[in-house]
Amino acid sequence: MSCNWGTELWDQFDNLEKHTSWGIDFLERYTKFVKERADIELSYAKQIRSLSKKYHPKRSREDEGRYTWCLAFAATLRQLNELSIQREELAENLNSQIVCELSRYTQELKTERKTHFQDGRRAQQHIESSWKQLESSKRRFERDCKEAERAQQISDRIDLDNKTDGEKRCSLKARQTAQQKKEASEEARKDYVACLNQFNQDQHQHYHTLVPVIYQRIQDMEERRIERICEAMRSSAEAERKVLPVVSRCLDAMMDAAEGIQPRMDTRQVVEVYKSGFDPPGDVEFEDYSASMRRSISESSYLDNRAEGRRHSRKLWPFIRKNKPPPPPPTSPSPGAVNDSPQSPPPASREPITQRLNDLMTSGSRTRKQCLRSLKRGLSLKLGSGPADCSHLPPEQRRKKLQTRINNINQEIQREREQRDALLKMREVYERSPQMGDAGSLEPRLEEVKQSLQKLEEELRKNQAWLAEADSRLSDHSGRRQSGGCGVNSQATTPGSSSLKQLDNRSPASRESPDGSYTEDNSAELHFKSRSSEFDDDFDDEEPLPSIGTCKSLYPFQGQNEGTLSMVEGELLSVVEEDKGDGWTRVRRNLEEEGYVPTSYIKVFLDSSAKGFVQSSRLV
Repeated sequence: MSCNWGTELWDQFDNLEKHTSWGIDFLERYTKFVKERADIELSYAKQIRSLSKKYHPKRSREDEGRYTWCLAFAATLRQLNELSIQREELAENLNSQIVCELSRYTQELKTERKTHFQDGRRAQQHIESSWKQLESSKRRFERDCKEAERAQQISDRIDLDNKTDGEKRCSLKARQTAQQKKEASEEARKDYVACLNQFNQDQHQHYHTLVPVIYQRIQDMEERRIERICEAMRSSAEAERKVLPVVSRCLDAMMDAAEGIQPRMDTRQVVEVYKSGFDPPGDVEFEDYSASMRRSISESSYLDNRAEGRRHSRKLWPFIRKNKPPPPPPTSPSPGAVNDSPQSPPPASREPITQRLNDLMTSGSRTRKQCLRSLKRGLSLKLGSGPADCSHLPPEQRRKKLQTRINNINQEIQREREQRDALLKMREVYERSPQMGDAGSLEPRLEEVKQSLQKLEEELRKNQAWLAEADSRLSDHSGRRQSGGCGVNSQATTPGSSSLKQLDNRSPASRESPDGSYTEDNSAELHFKSRSSEFDDDFDDEEPLPSIGTCKSLYPFQGQNEGTLSMVEGELLSVVEEDKGDGWTRVRRNLEEEGYVPTSYIKVFLDSSAKGFVQSSRLV
């Protein structure tokens, strides 16, 4: 079947014009579609990148670098970021290779189509003009023929009649008129024949030469438009296919990251991170209240204070970890405390320890014990950060901390040595070629690097000595753990044994401080015992201090430090000791739990003004 528009669609000029116009509209619509798709890809890439950045692990979280599931999630986020890059590249290719090209081609196509259809209209106007001229000559020839025939009939009718001389003259005149009309009709006939031949020639040229050529050009234009749409669709698919290998690799990397998650290794890592190296607490010792001897110090009672049903009598240990200051109160206190207290408690000013020592020396027996408690609490709250040798940490954590510090120092030493070597090479170059620089200008920097290296090496030796000490203590600790178990069990059930002997025969875990700090320094331990025994003997031998009033908590407080007491908002407590100027008040709950709370967090009712309120609340 022929597909030549010039021969098959010679009479469909208007339909061809509509079809080509619709084709250009379709091309513009497809261009808009590709542009919107590129915008969607770009927006998707931005959202994926923003999502990946939002959930990317923060550098402050060291735990996320230890566990396989955190590492797998971080790898997934990195691959998502790579996917966003590929989507951005796809959007860029769609815009540059398809949208821009199709927009330019659409303008060229509109210009070409306009030219072709202008040529078609001119050819159509020419054939229509030739047809009109043919019709005009035809009508004139028809009119002249009719007039010549009518004149001939009149002349013949006059000749048949017998006429006089006057009538003969009229007959002659009629014959002349008929002859003229005949000649005019003959001229009109010749003109009509010429116009007819010209029209036929023009029509043949129009339908067999001009129209096929013009329509063939329009057909070629339409085929090129369709071919360009085909190329655009192919380019769109090819642009997406180019990013598929990278996308596939990203997905494979995500699968590998998921496969790399190892639950057993993660749980083992938790042990490595949080293992303290302490032994579980031993058996509770028998305390013979029937004997007249004083009760000895028992650290195991602090280790077992998590058991239910025990009396939570919390000792205040000085010289241990640094206690954090109380957290700020909530922005909106309870309704009952709005009128009684400000929105935020004022910061507590702490009393100097020297003033407490003066009060201790000038006070009586009962007041001296209170001053001792206040002094002990002040030391516990005022201690600074842990020592440089990390002796405040559990044995296992101390060893890991020192090892990490040694590794960091080694890296610093390596960098300083590389910098020193580079400076030495530069000095040699300057000495060989003075025009390149002054070798003496490098001496201050070399001296600075040398001093830095000496400091780092000294710090390294110090930390290595601490690490060796920690390793030896850890090994001794594990050895005593294996050999000291029987002694603990055999002596824990002897009610009349000596307190000092019991302390000496315990496992190392039972000699830990209540807050979990650890030390193996025997001299420091004896020094600490000599100091703390004076405090604890006074505290353990006395009856509980009487209540001097009550208090109501205005804000919740979490007692995370040793010697503090947690409370909730609106709770009623007994006041045991007033604020000594350091911002802390000693309170008691249910005759068992006792500790310190911030004075600015409570409202105090002394016995002189709230004795009836205390009896009605049955708090003590």
